[in-house]
Amino acid sequence: MNTFLVLEDEPFISMDLQFAFEDAGYSAVSAVDNEEAFAHIADRIIKGAILDVNLGCGQTCEPTAMKLKELSIPFVLHTGDLDRAGEHLRGLKAPVIAKPRPADDVVSQIVKLADETQD
Repeated sequence: MNTFLVLEDEPFISMDLQFAFEDAGYSAVSAVDNEEAFAHIADRIIKGAILDVNLGCGQTCEPTAMKLKELSIPFVLHTGDLDRAGEHLRGLKAPVIAKPRPADDVVSQIVKLADETQD
């Protein structure tokens, strides 16, 4: 089964995205920080990822984004504050999906990107 990674520090957003993946016929694993995301990447094949830019306590998703980029795994940045907290992440040239956004829209965008990347 295709597994996607959700890196999100807000539990309700993470849960909503996971349910949207399940509704679309995919599995998803969630992480609240980069360390947990790295563990998921090491443990399974990740087809794509949704990354919240600001993970709280001054942390961003940048380490995970760089690891995914290194592994050629597509990802989208899902954020409500890219201009304030993640300006330096614009250089990653990843699609940005502004919060709030319906979970099924976010999921459909990363699924489409992952499918295009595999072609």
